[in-house]
Order: sequence, then C-alpha cells, then structure tokens
Amino acid sequence: MTIGEALAEARERMGLTIGQLSQRTRIRETVIEGIERDDFSLCGGDFYARGHLRAISRAVGLDPDETVRQYDELRGGSVMPVRASSVFKAGRSLGARARRASGWTMALAVAVVLAAIFGIVRLLGGGGDTVQETAAHTRRAPEAQHAPAKPESDMVVLKVTAKRSSWINVRDGAGRQLFQGTVPKGKSSIWKARDQVKVVFGDAGAFHLEVNGKDLGTPGKGGQMLRRTYGPGVPGPR
Repeated sequence: MTIGEALAEARERMGLTIGQLSQRTRIRETVIEGIERDDFSLCGGDFYARGHLRAISRAVGLDPDETVRQYDELRGGSVMPVRASSVFKAGRSLGARARRASGWTMALAVAVVLAAIFGIVRLLGGGGDTVQETAAHTRRAPEAQHAPAKPESDMVVLKVTAKRSSWINVRDGAGRQLFQGTVPKGKSSIWKARDQVKVVFGDAGAFHLEVNGKDLGTPGKGGQMLRRTYGPGVPGPR
C-alpha cells in the first residue's frame, strides 16, 4: 500500500471527508487530494511535504515518524526544491492570519518567515539565489513517441503505459531526475538514459513496461510500491 493510499484509508476509517481533514490540519484540500494520489508536487518541496505528512498522519491516527520515513525512502535521498509560488503563498497565508495584529508586527512576522524560507532554499540549493521549477514537479507525463527508438549499446529506453492513473519516479544511473509525477490512465511515456534507468513504482500493478523494445509486462502486484533498475542490452530488472 502506498503512502497516499494508507492516509486515505485511515481518513475514511475515521469518517472524515477531505474538507474536514483540511479544517483540522489547515492544509488545502487540493494538496491533501494530491498526497492521497501520491503526488507531492503541490506541497512546494520536501520541507513542506514532510510537515504536511506529519500533520495528516496525526489527524488520522497514524505514526507521523513512520510516514515521513516511508516518504524519505521513496524519495531516495533526493531533495525537491522549494517552489517560489509556495514561498509567496506562505507569506500571504501568514498575512491573512495576522490581520488583527498591528501593522508593524505583521510586516515583521512576514519578513522573518520569508527570510527563513529563502535561507532554506539557499541551503538546499547549494547557495544558489534562484528558486527554479524542475521537471520533477510536472504532473503530466511527456508525450509518447510512436515507437521506441532502437537503443545504442549503452542506452536504456524505458516505455511505460499506465493501465490506471498512478505515480512513478524515474532517474538515470547518476541519480538525476528524469520524471516524477502521475501518469494518467491509458498514457504511454518514454525515457532514455545511458547505462541505467532507476524506477520507483507507486503501484507496480498499474503499469505495463517495455525496455529496449522488449515487452516485460507488469512489474509487480496491484498496490505494491516497487523499486527496479534496468540496464542496456537484454533487459532484466535488478
């Protein structure tokens, strides 16, 4: 069972709607809906995603530390950059809550929060000043080609077709992000990389695979979170 499925099941077991959970946690309904689909792109980065997961887990009776541990394992140690839109939304939310305070107090609070957030961005981004949107945040899979290209000797060509909408994470052998997000039902997507393609399936039974032109079928069981690595030549998961 994926993280999102576990949270959704616990919420339903407690008889809570997404709207009620949103009121309890002060997390937007659209963000909660995305998390329950294992799509963390609306969270605004790992820092906020972990905070949302802790809050939701506490509200539905799950162990927050265990949920965050599963999230970190799923991310494989990578860092999702903080989105600039989330930074300004955080500032606006703080301003809304502080309207009853005096003008100078509200301005000071907003300045402190923005300074802290940009400090985190600089730390996670290795000192860069620009907050960049990456391909990891796109929720739409790239358009499929008509047919997979014939692989070179050291190239790996991965084609996935979603039998139902599900989350997937694709990286190359060096750990660079090729794609992260939800592939819609019936959609086919192709990724290429040298030496290796590393994949995390949110629901292994939701995908049909072809590697280097060879049909590998479904990688695992329905609802199973699965990690696989594919190399050049005759494909075989590792």
